[in-house]
Amino acid sequence: MRVLVVTAVTAEAESAAAGLAAGQRARTGPTVLAGGVGPAAAAASTATALARAAASNAPYGLVVSAGIGGGFRPHAPVGSLVVADAIVAADLGADTPDGFLTVEELGFGRTAHLPPAALAARVADATGALVAPVLTVSTVTGTAARAAELSARHPRAAAEAMEGFGVAEAAAAHGVPVLEIRAISNAVGPRDRAAWRVGDALAALRTGFERLGPLFEETS
Repeated sequence: MRVLVVTAVTAEAESAAAGLAAGQRARTGPTVLAGGVGPAAAAASTATALARAAASNAPYGLVVSAGIGGGFRPHAPVGSLVVADAIVAADLGADTPDGFLTVEELGFGRTAHLPPAALAARVADATGALVAPVLTVSTVTGTAARAAELSARHPRAAAEAMEGFGVAEAAAAHGVPVLEIRAISNAVGPRDRAAWRVGDALAALRTGFERLGPLFEETS
């Protein structure tokens, strides 16, 4: 089974690749792709990679959306890891006078993908990560009011990022299971760049993927 790891930006891809290189025993490991920021770019790049692999008779058997993200207090502190048990498109729907309606409630589709529970648990056990929903948003939360709104709608959510649901949609279209792994760089809430710890999150991402190298080899 080949594994495709999709990040948003090069720094995330480099951290994941460095961790895998340090942890793997085999000569070859997962492919790591910086697919772009946001769910649309992530879906397009993931779908392209999956289609090319299938056309080459070397299909991927697992897709992993990975990178840094915001953490919801008190579930996910800065520097921690979160493995998704649900990948949720948190702002895909409609605002109404009575509140937010998901696309399911509108009758248009789905807003959640569920990774394989046993595999997510193994990944969390190997990395010391929290297993919880990860929200995909097209606009990063920057106010306390928005953070409170998301927490009220998704009380178990531990992290938000911008690509997971797009990666999951592409994986589902190709019949490939998906995981999402997030290293927390900042708290979800008022935008305070001075409080972000991107370096710490990238280091946590690297360490997490170093620990996952042997597990991915086992699943292969």
